[in-house]
Amino acid sequence: MAEPKTHKLVEKSQVAPAKTTTASLSLTFLDLSFAGPVYVRRQFFYHFSHPTHIFYETTLPFLKHTLSLTLQHFFPLAGNLLCPPPPHKPFIRCTHDDSVTLTVIESQADFNHLSSNKPKSLKHMDHLVPKLTCTNTHYDTFIFPLVALQVTVFPNCGLCIAITYCHMMDDRCCSHFMKSWSSICRSGGVDFTLVKKSPPCFDREVLRDPKGLEAILLGNYFEERSTWKEKLVGQTPKHVCGDGDYLKATIALGRDDIEGLKRYALNQWAENDEFNAPQYLSKFVVACAFVWVSFMKAKYRDDDDDEGEEMKEEYFRFAADCRDRLEYPIPATYFGNCLTKCYAVLKRKELKGEDGFLLAVRAISRAITDMKNEPLKGAENWRALLKKISVLGTTVLVTGSPKFTVYETDFGFGRPTKVEMVHSIKCMSLAESGEKEGGLEFGLIFKSGEFEYFISVIKRGLETLKS
Repeated sequence: MAEPKTHKLVEKSQVAPAKTTTASLSLTFLDLSFAGPVYVRRQFFYHFSHPTHIFYETTLPFLKHTLSLTLQHFFPLAGNLLCPPPPHKPFIRCTHDDSVTLTVIESQADFNHLSSNKPKSLKHMDHLVPKLTCTNTHYDTFIFPLVALQVTVFPNCGLCIAITYCHMMDDRCCSHFMKSWSSICRSGGVDFTLVKKSPPCFDREVLRDPKGLEAILLGNYFEERSTWKEKLVGQTPKHVCGDGDYLKATIALGRDDIEGLKRYALNQWAENDEFNAPQYLSKFVVACAFVWVSFMKAKYRDDDDDEGEEMKEEYFRFAADCRDRLEYPIPATYFGNCLTKCYAVLKRKELKGEDGFLLAVRAISRAITDMKNEPLKGAENWRALLKKISVLGTTVLVTGSPKFTVYETDFGFGRPTKVEMVHSIKCMSLAESGEKEGGLEFGLIFKSGEFEYFISVIKRGLETLKS
C-alpha cells in the first residue's frame, strides 16, 4: 500500500535580482571538473512556531524581497550554465530575464524528527529538496540553472530553507551567499554591511594556470559530457542510493572526544618509533580518521574470512580550499571553484586492524601535508584516479567543512536547529556541531539496521582510545 502523501505544493515562483546584469562568465580550469550535473543540496531547519498565515502574509514576501536584493550582488546565480558541444568551453550566461525558482511546500511530516540527528529515511527527506531541471537544445547545448531554492513550512512548528545548486560555486561561495541573504533578511532588508564589506569576486583572471592544466581538464570534461544524455534524459536525476531503505544519521563528537583522540594518537606515536610523530594534529584529521575507521569496521564486519575483500583499497577523499594555498593571492570571496582534491588510501584490512586509527590519522595527515606543499599536484590525473578507485576499491567522499560555520546562518528565526546535506551513500557530510561547542558532526548514510551497530563501534572506539 502506498504511503499517504504528507506534503503539498503551495506555490512555485520566480525571483529575479533587484537589478539585473547581462554578462558572460567563463569557467576556469578548476571549474571544469564540476561542470554539468554535479549538484550540492543543503537544508537549514529553523524553529518557527507562528501560525501558518503569519508565514504566508509576512515571512514569505520578505524572504522573496531580500532574496531579490541579495541576488543583485550574486547575479550569476540567477543565470544558467551553458555547455555547448566540443570544442566550445562551458560558460555562465546572465541576461535581464534571469531568475531563481523558489518553491513553497507545506508539510505534515514530523519536523522534530527530520531536524534531529536521529536516523531518518532519505525517502522522507526527498520532498524537502528543491529540484533543478536541465534542458538540451537542438544544437546539443545543455542548459543548467545554477540554483533552486525551497521553503518547506511545518505548520506551527518550523521551517526548512533548502538550496540545490550546480557546483559552479564551491561550498565557501554557497556559505557566503546564504549568510548574505540571511543577514539582509535578519536586518529587515536595510543592512547590507556583510555583502558590501565582502562582495563576491567574479574576476576570472585571479586564477592562473602555469602548468597548462586547462587543456587536460577540458579534455576530461568533454569525455564526461558525452555520458550526460543517458544520465539526464532531460531531467536532473533525483538523489539515488540504490534499492532498499536508506537512512541518514548524524554522529556528533564533542570537544572532549576530539581532544581525547588527539592525545591518544600523539601518545602512541611518542611510544612507538614506527610512526613519525607530528607535533600537532588538527581536529579534522583525528575526527575524520576515527569516523572513517569506525564506518569501515561497521560496514565490512562480515568480511573477515574473505582475504580478497580484506585486501581491497579504501580511499578517503576530501577537497581543500586553495584560496590561501597558491603562490599568488586569491580573494577570500572569489566566486567559483578554488578546490583541489586530496586522497588518503589504506587497505581495508589495515583500517579494520588494531592500528587502524593511527594508520588513518597518518594517511590523512600525509595527504594534507602533500597538498600544502603542492596544492595542485596530480591534478592532470584526477579523472584517471577516479577510474582506478572504481576498479580497485571504494571511496568515502567528505562534503562540507566546519570552516563554513553553517549554524551561523540566521534569517531572524534564530540559529538553525539543524543543518543537513543530502548526498549519495559514498559521501560523508561534515560541519561544526550544532549541539556540542567545539565539536564536529558527521552525516552518514546507512542501510536499515546498520546504524545501531555503527553506534556501538563508535562507543567502543571512544572508550578504548580514552582508556
